[in-house]
Amino acid sequence: MAKIFCVANQKGGVGKTTTAVNLAAGLAQLEQRVLLVDLDPQGNATMGAGINKSDLQTTVYQVLLGMADVKGACKRSEAGKFDVLPANRELAGAEVEMGELDNRETRLKQALSAVNENYDFVLIDCPPALSMLTLNGLCAAHGVIIPMQCEYYALEGLSDLVNTIKIVHGKLNPELKIIGLLRVMFDPRVTLSQQVSAQLEQHFGDKVFKTIIPRNVRLAEAPSYGVPGVCFDPSSKGAQAYIAFGAEMVERIRAL
Repeated sequence: MAKIFCVANQKGGVGKTTTAVNLAAGLAQLEQRVLLVDLDPQGNATMGAGINKSDLQTTVYQVLLGMADVKGACKRSEAGKFDVLPANRELAGAEVEMGELDNRETRLKQALSAVNENYDFVLIDCPPALSMLTLNGLCAAHGVIIPMQCEYYALEGLSDLVNTIKIVHGKLNPELKIIGLLRVMFDPRVTLSQQVSAQLEQHFGDKVFKTIIPRNVRLAEAPSYGVPGVCFDPSSKGAQAYIAFGAEMVERIRAL
């Protein structure tokens, strides 16, 4: 039975897609069966996994509208050794079209139930907004992984996201909970980063992952080659950190 996690943050540019793609690759290296679901119309997770979004005939868009199933729409990330339910700009239209459909908040959950036994982990890369797409991700998931930079504005956005998760938990998905906060793009030389990191640990305790992802050029370069950073330069500090994060995730799930 797959454990399903959203990688979510309402703030843009905080490393959601980098985290989703590299966690998928890191888990695959630990011999976990992984499906990465790209719920962002920009399709960055799709491209980062090495799949050309402009060549796709079937995507998560058709799955959400009931015109295809997950198995038929999946592609393989050869570099990362995981499956991808891809997305492209077509997905932007799903917001409007799903508004008229029954069970519009749980359509992804229903679709994923058909492949639950095929995977150990399903990771959902959500868009940076509380939209119908993000809501579908939250309704399908057992938990939320929140990547965040250690800076002042990130703390403000975090409180909004925590409130959103509480609302979805109360009204739509009683299984949903915060699995953990992941500190990303971390620069230990910046005093503010150290201060915000300490505040997170003080306020959220063991909800803060021990692994910290450093700011790393090799991770930033990897998407332009269509390869997860974990595979692009396995010896880089960023790749090593995401592999360590994958191991921490496996341990945390066993403890739940």
